Amino acid sequence: MDSNQGQARPPLKTYEDLAKMIDHSLLRPELTVRQVIEGCELARRYNVASVCVRPCDVNLAVRELEGSQVLVGSVVGFPHGSTTTAVKIAETREMIAQGAREVDMVLNIGRLLSGEFACVEEEIRAVAGTCHEHGAIVKVIFENAYLTDELKIAACEISKRAKADFVKTSTGFAPGGATIPDLKLMYRHAAPQCRVKAAGGVRTLAAALEVYEAGASRFGATATATILEDWKKRLPALS
Repeated sequence: MDSNQGQARPPLKTYEDLAKMIDHSLLRPELTVRQVIEGCELARRYNVASVCVRPCDVNLAVRELEGSQVLVGSVVGFPHGSTTTAVKIAETREMIAQGAREVDMVLNIGRLLSGEFACVEEEIRAVAGTCHEHGAIVKVIFENAYLTDELKIAACEISKRAKADFVKTSTGFAPGGATIPDLKLMYRHAAPQCRVKAAGGVRTLAAALEVYEAGASRFGATATATILEDWKKRLPALS
């Protein structure tokens, strides 16, 4: 019996509770430099947890967010997870050197599907160790659209052993994103060693609250302004 079965989560009470769950996503391939800058300005204005930018935009995001409380994150092995371990480590080192403090890495999906769990674990451990050596955190992306529940559970166990900080549902570029059953499953099998991040499909305040209740501590969003403005409208009723 896993330890998180049936545990209730305390309700979100403040604006900061919700804002600091959000990784504002700036990963679409067609984004211009101006759009990335505008996304960073939005993240600063709403004081979210982080921006998650493309690797080529880390320097830019660090400059734009200087002096704010918003962290800069980026992606490794994205979106397919099939680059070599050496390349993933090199990507991680370069992004951290440029100022990223959060790394969202895609595990090797094909190796996980092949049952090569030791290979997957060794790679996550290597990236996690590189992150932790430099004061950064790592979120391991599973890409649940391609996995059975058994493999999702195996990925949670692997990520815990490899000292990952988060497990994450998806890249947002596969056929499916975060689902409530997946979040509940991941929370049961990964927490408290790893926190859970939802990615893909969280576009409304109702959806944000639902993923929190299912176990997510973070979620990726492009609809950040809509979600947080709707929360502000609710504040009088919550006080």
